[in-house]
Amino acid sequence: ALPKKRTINMGRLKVRELRGKSRDDLVKQLDELKTELSQLRVVQVTGGAPSKLAKIKLVRKSIARVLTVINHTRREELKKFFKGKKYKPLDLRPKKTRAIRRQMTKFEKSRKTLRQIKKETHFPKRKYAVKE
Repeated sequence: ALPKKRTINMGRLKVRELRGKSRDDLVKQLDELKTELSQLRVVQVTGGAPSKLAKIKLVRKSIARVLTVINHTRREELKKFFKGKKYKPLDLRPKKTRAIRRQMTKFEKSRKTLRQIKKETHFPKRKYAVKE
């Protein structure tokens, strides 16, 4: 038989549960977690129980989860807002590399100057038939 997994479920947050919540609920939960963390830090300074000290890590990770969900939902909303617009904020544009970002677009590459167009029409490429 497989050994049982040890799970510490002292207020561990599931991200899938957080995604369903509204922004106000998430902010409220974030405030609660931050106050809990500050209380745990006081306990740490005063020399509290080891169980309380172990909970600091869990609370910090939970704060990170809530912030991640908040930021992710905000980015998704911004992506929807700027979809189809000509300009987007820099952080929503594709990163790629500096050289690729500065390359000419297909449209820019295909454009020709008036002089070039005239030259091509008046002096077309010569075609030679080779006898064998």
